[in-house]
Amino acid sequence: MAVIKITQDNFQSEVLESKVPVIVDFWAEWCGPCRMLGPFVEAAAEELGDTAKVGKVNIDEETALSDQFRIMSVPTLMVFKDGKAVNQSIGVIPKEEIIGLVK
Repeated sequence: MAVIKITQDNFQSEVLESKVPVIVDFWAEWCGPCRMLGPFVEAAAEELGDTAKVGKVNIDEETALSDQFRIMSVPTLMVFKDGKAVNQSIGVIPKEEIIGLVK
């Protein structure tokens, strides 16, 4: 499944109302570690297929979302299940660990 761009406008429908777990990557264009994590996030999305969604939130464009979830460091991955944040990881981790966040 392709990585979805998450915004304030689609957060409710894509993340909170999702029937499958959602991994949300809070990132920024100026962030070197975010650029390192990006290919791992995309590979995880591909491997997870329809069992989970993967989305990205640009913290510079979506300040309300980054404030709402108190994002202090990027990259931050948050996993949402049934509309609630259930897991989190800060920093660069390999694809296998990203997938493990959902399991």
